[in-house]
Amino acid sequence: MAYHSTEIDSGLGRIFHNIFGAVRGFFSSIMTAMIMSSSYTGRVNKVQALQAKSDEELAAMNIKREDIVHIVFHDLYYV
Repeated sequence: MAYHSTEIDSGLGRIFHNIFGAVRGFFSSIMTAMIMSSSYTGRVNKVQALQAKSDEELAAMNIKREDIVHIVFHDLYYV
């Protein structure tokens, strides 16, 4: 009976496997950074939009000007 292994046995195969793993990790980290950046950009835009409102508009929304950042980023930290 013959056995077949899917493991990479050669030294060269392990080197390529490690290189491709490193490249995959690099691009994965770039993609994660892009996703996080777009998420924060949206939040910053929301903060700027709320700060541009008048005090009367904020009062109608039951928001104090000093609480804008806490409201927009409420799920990222606890103060």
